Amino acid sequence: MKKLFLLLATVLCTVISAQKKNKDYADILKSKNIYEINAFLRDAHPDDPRRSIMKPKVMDMMREYIQYAKPGDPKVRQMQDWLALLKRRSSTKITFEEMNENIKKKQIAKYQKQLQVGQAAIVYKPSSPQNVYAVTPTATNVTPIPDTEASEFNSLMSENPSEHKNKTVKILNSLFDNDPNSKECIIMIENKSDCNIIVRIEGIGNTKYRLPVPAHGDNSIVVAKGDYLMTSLVCGAQFASQKSIQKPLMVALGSSK
Repeated sequence: MKKLFLLLATVLCTVISAQKKNKDYADILKSKNIYEINAFLRDAHPDDPRRSIMKPKVMDMMREYIQYAKPGDPKVRQMQDWLALLKRRSSTKITFEEMNENIKKKQIAKYQKQLQVGQAAIVYKPSSPQNVYAVTPTATNVTPIPDTEASEFNSLMSENPSEHKNKTVKILNSLFDNDPNSKECIIMIENKSDCNIIVRIEGIGNTKYRLPVPAHGDNSIVVAKGDYLMTSLVCGAQFASQKSIQKPLMVALGSSK
C-alpha cells in the first residue's frame, strides 16, 4: 500500500510539473500585451472560442502600434509581417518548411546582390589581434580573454574578388538546387554574439572547412554531405556539436544581450 501511495504521488508530481511548463492563458481576455496574445493564438486549440475575440483585438493593437511608432522602430517590420500572416491564417505560427524557405529567400537575395556589385557589398573592418573578449561572471569580477583567432579570422575574411565571386556562385547554385541526390549542401551560421568567430567543420579524413562569421552577422558555406564535428570559440566559450549534414542546415550561435 505504501509503495502504491508513493507511486501515485510520483505520478501526481510529474503531472503537476508538466502542467506548470504550459503557458497559463486563463486571463488572456484581459491582456493588452501584443506578444502574449500572439503567443496565445499560436498555442491555443483551433476550436478555442477565445480565438474569435483575441485575433481581431491583437490585429487592431498591431495597427495602432505601427501608426504611432517612431521612425526607424525595428518592431514595425515585425508587426507588419504578423499582420500579413493573420490576414491569411489563424495565427502567426509558421511551419519549419516555411521558416526554411524564408531564410533561403533572404540568402538568395543577399548573395545575388553581392554577385551584382562585387565585394563592395561586404563591409568588413579587420579586428586587431590585441582585442579581448570581456567576460563578466559577476559584476565585480571581469576576466579578459585574448582574441587568439583575430589574425586567422582577418585572413579568412580577406578574399580576393575572384575567390569571392566563385564562392558566391557556388552558394547560389546550392540554394537553387533542390535535387535530393546532390552530393553537396549549404550550411548557414548565424552569429548572435558580440564576437567574431570561426566555425570549424571537420569530417572524415582530411575533409575540413573553416567559416568566419562576423559578430551579429551570418555566413554560409557549401560542404560535401556527411557527418561533421562543428566547433567554435564564442566569446571565450567553447561550442561543439556533432551534425549529420544531409540537407541545408542553419545554426545560430551566441546570444545578443
